[in-house]
Amino acid sequence: MLSQEDLEKQEDALRARVTALEPELRQRYYALEKKRLRDPDTYAVLNYFILGGLHHFYLGRYLWGTVNFALIACGLIYWGIGGWLLVLLVVLIELPQLFRAQRIVHAFNNTVMESCLLRVQSDTPE
Repeated sequence: MLSQEDLEKQEDALRARVTALEPELRQRYYALEKKRLRDPDTYAVLNYFILGGLHHFYLGRYLWGTVNFALIACGLIYWGIGGWLLVLLVVLIELPQLFRAQRIVHAFNNTVMESCLLRVQSDTPE
């Protein structure tokens, strides 16, 4: 995981590339970007209040979300015979993500920006 400073530098470089686009392409870029960017606070809230893996689904990481949800569900179903260990395991794995939510979503959003930029640039006739 990149540091916050590195993520900001990466974002600045991407923003400079977007600014260099022709106005029509820039407009298409922003339309694409608006649909796909995610909010770090929403990610953190989903992680904090609902341990069912919804924060993974929020970022489109469906496999991780499904695994997380299944482990929590099994842990709750089999609570009395050690299922609480599964819940504890998920909490221990997810807790650091809660504290890194800003960086996780910033990295995700930088990836979205890059893919939107590449898509807009590749759709242009040459």
